[in-house]
Amino acid sequence: MRMAVAIILGFGIATLNLGIVVNAVLALGVTYLPALLRRDWGLRLSPGLTFVVTLAVLLHALGMVGLYEEVWWYDHLTHTLSAMLVAAVGYATTRAIDLHTDAVSFPPRFLSLFLLLFTLALGVLWEVLEFLARLGAAAIDVEAVLIQYGLEDTILDLVFDTVGAVLVALFGTPRLAELTESIRERLQ
Repeated sequence: MRMAVAIILGFGIATLNLGIVVNAVLALGVTYLPALLRRDWGLRLSPGLTFVVTLAVLLHALGMVGLYEEVWWYDHLTHTLSAMLVAAVGYATTRAIDLHTDAVSFPPRFLSLFLLLFTLALGVLWEVLEFLARLGAAAIDVEAVLIQYGLEDTILDLVFDTVGAVLVALFGTPRLAELTESIRERLQ
C-alpha cells in the first residue's frame, strides 16, 4: 500500500498537481507513523490497526486522483474509515487514562458519548481546515490542497464521521485492548 501511495505521489509530480502531491506526501508520512510510535513511544499498534491506518491514507490519496469526483460514495467511505481511526485513538487514550488513575472514572455510557463528541469535534475541525484551505488557495490563486464541495457535503461528511464513531463504539473497543494497554503502560 505504501508503494501505491508512492506511485500516486509520482503521478502528482508528473502532472504537476499540487493537491495530489501534498496529500500523497502526507499519506506517505502517515504510513510510517505506526513504526515511529512503536520505536519512539513504545506504543504497539496491532497489525489490523496498522493496516486500517495505511488503507485510510491510501484511499484518500486515490480519492485525490479523481475517485472523489467520479464515485459518489467514495467520500463517505473515506470519512467513515478516517472517523473510525479518530474514534479508536480517542477511545484507547481515554480508556488508558481511566485505567491508569483512580482520579478519574469514565462510565461506559459517558465513554461512548465522549467518543462520539470527540470524533465529531475533530470532524468539524477537518471541515474548517478544508474551508480555510479553499479560501487560502483562492487568495493566492493556486489549486486547493483540500477540497470542500459545499454545505451539503460538509453535513454528509459529519454524518459519516458519526457512523465511524458509532461503529467503533459498538464493535471496535475490544479490538483496541492492546493499544489501550500500551498507552496505559506509557503513562506509567
